[in-house]
Amino acid sequence: MQCHRIEELLELLQDEWLKEQDLNLLQFLQKIATEAGYAEPLQSISDDTLIYQLKMRSRGESEMIPGLAKDVVPDFKEALLRARGIIK
Repeated sequence: MQCHRIEELLELLQDEWLKEQDLNLLQFLQKIATEAGYAEPLQSISDDTLIYQLKMRSRGESEMIPGLAKDVVPDFKEALLRARGIIK
């Protein structure tokens, strides 16, 4: 599980950092932390916070969180029927 998180973080970090190559790594991480509203020292930020912020920074404010969007059912009745196993 830990390996997957590291790979995900590095992949997201690479994609976003390439857009701002003028910053060194610590400057870029500080920028991500600030965007996330993280006010504590940088060494205490969690991987999850970085991953979430890196995923969300290029999305519009009204866009749904990745991972949740796949589970959204626009019709409550359909969601209930799926939960009961009546439809697939």
